[in-house]
Amino acid sequence: MAIGWPALRSVRHTGGNGGRRGAIVALVVGLTGGLNGAVKLAVADGGLGTGNGVFGAALALALGLVGAALGGLALTRSRRTEPSG
Repeated sequence: MAIGWPALRSVRHTGGNGGRRGAIVALVVGLTGGLNGAVKLAVADGGLGTGNGVFGAALALALGLVGAALGGLALTRSRRTEPSG
Protein backbone atom coordinates (compact mmCIF):
# COMPACT_ATOMS: atom_id res chain seq x y z
CA MET A 1 0.00 0.00 0.00
CA ALA A 2 2.91 2.31 0.72
CA ILE A 3 4.12 1.85 -2.86
CA GLY A 4 0.74 1.53 -4.60
CA TRP A 5 -0.73 4.87 -3.55
CA PRO A 6 2.26 6.99 -4.68
CA ALA A 7 2.40 5.01 -7.93
CA LEU A 8 -1.27 5.71 -8.56
CA ARG A 9 -0.76 9.42 -7.86
CA SER A 10 2.33 9.53 -10.07
CA VAL A 11 0.46 8.07 -13.02
CA ARG A 12 -2.41 10.45 -12.46
CA HIS A 13 -0.24 13.59 -12.25
CA THR A 14 2.49 12.91 -14.78
CA GLY A 15 0.10 11.37 -17.25
CA GLY A 16 2.67 9.00 -18.58
CA ASN A 17 5.25 6.40 -17.92
CA GLY A 18 6.50 7.94 -14.66
CA GLY A 19 4.47 5.67 -12.42
CA ARG A 20 4.58 2.49 -14.47
CA ARG A 21 7.63 1.05 -12.71
CA GLY A 22 6.16 1.92 -9.31
CA ALA A 23 2.88 0.29 -10.32
CA ILE A 24 4.64 -2.94 -11.27
CA VAL A 25 6.63 -2.92 -8.03
CA ALA A 26 3.46 -2.29 -6.01
CA LEU A 27 1.67 -5.13 -7.76
CA VAL A 28 4.47 -7.63 -7.17
CA VAL A 29 5.15 -6.57 -3.57
CA GLY A 30 1.43 -6.53 -2.76
CA LEU A 31 0.90 -10.02 -4.13
CA THR A 32 3.98 -11.27 -2.29
CA GLY A 33 2.81 -9.75 1.01
CA GLY A 34 -0.70 -11.09 0.54
CA LEU A 35 0.59 -14.57 -0.23
CA ASN A 36 2.93 -14.44 2.77
CA GLY A 37 0.03 -13.41 5.02
CA ALA A 38 -2.20 -16.16 3.65
CA VAL A 39 0.44 -18.85 4.21
CA LYS A 40 1.17 -17.62 7.74
CA LEU A 41 -2.56 -17.50 8.50
CA ALA A 42 -3.01 -21.03 7.20
CA VAL A 43 -0.22 -22.55 9.31
CA ALA A 44 -0.78 -20.54 12.52
CA ASP A 45 -1.94 -22.58 15.50
CA GLY A 46 -4.51 -21.07 17.81
CA GLY A 47 -6.39 -17.83 17.42
CA LEU A 48 -6.07 -14.19 18.33
CA GLY A 49 -4.13 -13.51 21.49
CA THR A 50 -2.12 -16.74 21.41
CA GLY A 51 1.08 -15.07 20.22
CA ASN A 52 1.19 -16.95 16.94
CA GLY A 53 0.85 -13.90 14.70
CA VAL A 54 -2.69 -14.52 13.50
CA PHE A 55 -3.62 -10.84 13.60
CA GLY A 56 -0.41 -9.80 11.84
CA ALA A 57 -0.95 -12.43 9.16
CA ALA A 58 -4.52 -11.29 8.56
CA LEU A 59 -3.35 -7.68 8.39
CA ALA A 60 -0.57 -8.63 5.94
CA LEU A 61 -3.10 -10.45 3.78
CA ALA A 62 -5.49 -7.49 3.72
CA LEU A 63 -2.84 -4.81 3.15
CA GLY A 64 -1.10 -6.93 0.53
CA LEU A 65 -4.30 -7.30 -1.45
CA VAL A 66 -5.04 -3.57 -1.18
CA GLY A 67 -1.50 -2.76 -2.34
CA ALA A 68 -1.81 -5.16 -5.26
CA ALA A 69 -5.16 -3.64 -6.23
CA LEU A 70 -3.69 -0.11 -6.14
CA GLY A 71 -0.71 -1.28 -8.19
CA GLY A 72 -3.00 -2.92 -10.73
CA LEU A 73 -5.11 0.22 -10.97
CA ALA A 74 -2.01 2.37 -11.46
CA LEU A 75 -0.73 -0.04 -14.12
CA THR A 76 -4.05 0.11 -15.95
CA ARG A 77 -4.02 3.91 -15.85
CA SER A 78 -0.43 4.04 -17.11
CA ARG A 79 -1.38 1.90 -20.09
CA ARG A 80 -4.34 4.12 -20.84
CA THR A 81 -2.25 7.31 -20.86
CA GLU A 82 0.49 6.06 -23.20
CA PRO A 83 0.81 8.08 -26.40
CA SER A 84 -0.61 6.23 -29.41
CA GLY A 85 1.82 7.19 -32.04
